[in-house]
Amino acid sequence: MILDTTYLLPLAQVDLDTDLLEAMARKEVDLSLEDVTVSLISIFELQAKTAKLNIPAESTVKAVEAIFKAFRVEPFHRFEIIRSSYKLRRLIPDYIDCVIVATAATLREDLATEDSLILANRETINKEYKIKVRNFKDIVR
Repeated sequence: MILDTTYLLPLAQVDLDTDLLEAMARKEVDLSLEDVTVSLISIFELQAKTAKLNIPAESTVKAVEAIFKAFRVEPFHRFEIIRSSYKLRRLIPDYIDCVIVATAATLREDLATEDSLILANRETINKEYKIKVRNFKDIVR
């Protein structure tokens, strides 16, 4: 499963109601760390969001280190991901979100996200790319 950036923010001390990693630790989901892939662009986005939230740099560094240790990190410069991300622009105006969805589509892995625009287009994404788009409520038992 590909995790959207939102689910990585708690690693940098950002509190969320939808802490999927905590739910994984509590065994409230049928998902383990080995099942998780993160787009490299999510690491950039995490850095940008934590900088905007004035999270200390050390917390962000620790989060990035934890991501590289715990998850498979997929580069976003693969041709297939770029091609898919350009197609997704017709549905999703935020290019970083396009790259994250395109990563899931290219790897044929489901996507976990809280992004309302991605969730609003989940049926189209499912039909076109044969992946499921789910949110926290869909995943947690």
